[in-house]
Amino acid sequence: MLDILDAALKSPVISHHGRFWQFYNLRLTPRPVQQPWPEIRVAAASPDTYEEMGTMGHAIFVAARTGNLSELGPMVKTYQEAWKAAGHPGKGGVFLRVPVYVADTEEAAREEPRESILHLLRTIGSRLAETANLASARAIEKRGERAAKMQSIEYDEVLRERMIVGTPQGVIDRLTEVKEVLGLDGILAELNPGSLIPHQRVMTALRLLCEDVIPAFK
Repeated sequence: MLDILDAALKSPVISHHGRFWQFYNLRLTPRPVQQPWPEIRVAAASPDTYEEMGTMGHAIFVAARTGNLSELGPMVKTYQEAWKAAGHPGKGGVFLRVPVYVADTEEAAREEPRESILHLLRTIGSRLAETANLASARAIEKRGERAAKMQSIEYDEVLRERMIVGTPQGVIDRLTEVKEVLGLDGILAELNPGSLIPHQRVMTALRLLCEDVIPAFK
């Protein structure tokens, strides 16, 4: 699919005969303004995706929903090495999708998203368990382990490894640390992971993020 999209964005007319799609003299209209293409970012959820996207020259989204933030560093390095080996300029683009919660006090930042984030992780864990038998033997074992972990994970570990929470200064400090370790180009901040945080609290977190946190990275 990405090969087709690549060709369609770069060439005025394309043809393709593959396993899943066949077409001839296809035109993509309107043509993209950006050249050679609009930036494509791909969610890297499995180890092989990091190397593939580095080789193809696409930016990636990384996340710690089914693993820990501390586990992402080696995989990002694999992506950057593949990027360099393919001859692309620079080091690629790495964007982190992560739950972020900002509050006026450390206690509020810690406790207000508790129910919602645990609900999200346990829901994902349940779905992983349900789909584990659809994967290969090796993947079944890994999915089973991750599913069990997510359904029993302690909140203190969630705060350390799967979220960025705190007062504005605390969030700035943690984002700075993660940025340096992973070489981040940006984040996708999830302010209501699990969708159970009351709207007014989400809006407060958004205001603090926009007014107090983001300016520190400009």
